[in-house]
Amino acid sequence: MATIRQIAQMAGVSPATVSRILNNDSTLSVTEETRIRVFAVAEELHYTKKTGTDKAAFRIGILQWFSAEEEQRDDYYLRARQGIEDYCIRNSISIVRAYRSDANYREVISALDGLICIGKFSVKETRELLTICKNVIFIDMSVDSKEVSTLTIDFKAAAREALQYLKGLGHRRIAYIGGREFASGTDAILDARKKEYLSFMNKNRLSTEGLVMEGQFSTSSGYEMMNRLLESGVPLTAVFAASDAIAYGVLRAVKEHGFKVPEDISVIGINDSEMSRFSEPALTTMHAPVYEMGQHGANLVYAMSRLSIETPLKAQLSCYLVERESCGKCIGK
Repeated sequence: MATIRQIAQMAGVSPATVSRILNNDSTLSVTEETRIRVFAVAEELHYTKKTGTDKAAFRIGILQWFSAEEEQRDDYYLRARQGIEDYCIRNSISIVRAYRSDANYREVISALDGLICIGKFSVKETRELLTICKNVIFIDMSVDSKEVSTLTIDFKAAAREALQYLKGLGHRRIAYIGGREFASGTDAILDARKKEYLSFMNKNRLSTEGLVMEGQFSTSSGYEMMNRLLESGVPLTAVFAASDAIAYGVLRAVKEHGFKVPEDISVIGINDSEMSRFSEPALTTMHAPVYEMGQHGANLVYAMSRLSIETPLKAQLSCYLVERESCGKCIGK
């Protein structure tokens, strides 16, 4: 019998994409040509969709705090989800997806073997989710409670390495352009990247006056913030952007103001998203292992249930520098 992996190989897409196309996932953004190709290969291989008693006994839920539209605008959370789904496909684990904005999400994620919550949830929501499912892990979210398992990216160390890199290139007037995130709409999330930026600049006796901008984690917001920064006239030679999405907007604004990257202003981001290789110039960034975070999250939830592990786990994944073309030495400034 043909498998999803065989279809994926012949169609030239990932197993997760094949699974979502064959299950008519309306939130998947692919071309009609890709959909047709996947269905054609499935028919050629005489693929039969499993039903009834053939369904996997283990069921993992994915609860996302953001909308499908937001996921498409920034591939950070998309890559995390793909990591989860690819792990589940390889291990014949059923997947149930829900968004926090869904009115019936509590009903959808009930009676599951494990639950992976992606994003930022309030303290109240965290406690409630623990009552819905025993085996829960929160990814990309730090939780102080000792009862909660979390898996996050070490953005503090990533920010420190990015700033040290810029300092090593001779930059002293380094701007921070970041975004604000809120749990449950009103609970502000303390951003480790901004906190480390302020700490680093203070320890190195470097001024931050007029160099800090915060908006949203989006390209349009990065563009608007960089425009305001350049129009303010405050001198700067480098920008540390809290995400690649923000950095793309920064690059556009710098170009439109008649400056060159990196000759006049160096720009570094965080994430190493797919588009970072194709920006103009190609973006120097800190690679965040988001896809791997999703895989580890799924593996941990699976192990928690299968091995009856009750001790919560808190783990962080490290980032590393990817040097491309958007950073250069600060000369004569």
